[in-house]
Amino acid sequence: MEYRTIAQASAATLTEKKSEFIAQLFPVKTSEEAIACIESVKKNHRKARHNVYAYIVRDQNTSRYSDDGEPQGTAGMPVLDVLMKNQLTDICCVVTRYFGGILLGGGGLVRAYSGSTSLAVQESKIMVMRECVPVTLTMDYSLYGKVSYILPQYGVLQTDSDFGNNVVLTLLVQSETAEKLKADLTDLTNGQITIETGEKQYADFSEIVKDM
Repeated sequence: MEYRTIAQASAATLTEKKSEFIAQLFPVKTSEEAIACIESVKKNHRKARHNVYAYIVRDQNTSRYSDDGEPQGTAGMPVLDVLMKNQLTDICCVVTRYFGGILLGGGGLVRAYSGSTSLAVQESKIMVMRECVPVTLTMDYSLYGKVSYILPQYGVLQTDSDFGNNVVLTLLVQSETAEKLKADLTDLTNGQITIETGEKQYADFSEIVKDM
């Protein structure tokens, strides 16, 4: 299993016929966190004409949006659509509009809200979160070359290494390949390797995905 989200908050601004659209993205885990972000933006932009928002969270498979006074279907839904098309979740977007005095019409509003959101997404570091297990390998130095040679074939993340009396490598291994990797390492080393695994978790494998 995998999902895509952003590493940290980001923002972008688009100006359309003197109206300023400020799109802000926030990583969130729950609806409550999303609402807190929305309220914070509203507080910081009290003088803005509109604070349109959309959010998607994995918690209870929830998605919400608001046009915040813009004509129905011209604001919140286009923002949500950009998030969905980029396959993002655990994310909240608030687009603040400072009215420039010129009406944009329905099509203009859709382009401005979706365009500013797209710019903010482009400014973000996208994380590809995959289910994985922490694995600790303990081996003799004579086995290190063999083991380190095959690890990249499994798209693992190495989080730590210790070269003391033995070589100890700490890895994050994608759940779907963990058992095969353990079996292959056992065969490769004739059982002369200690393999310890932890509880399943999610980690960012975006660099691995990019290189594959």
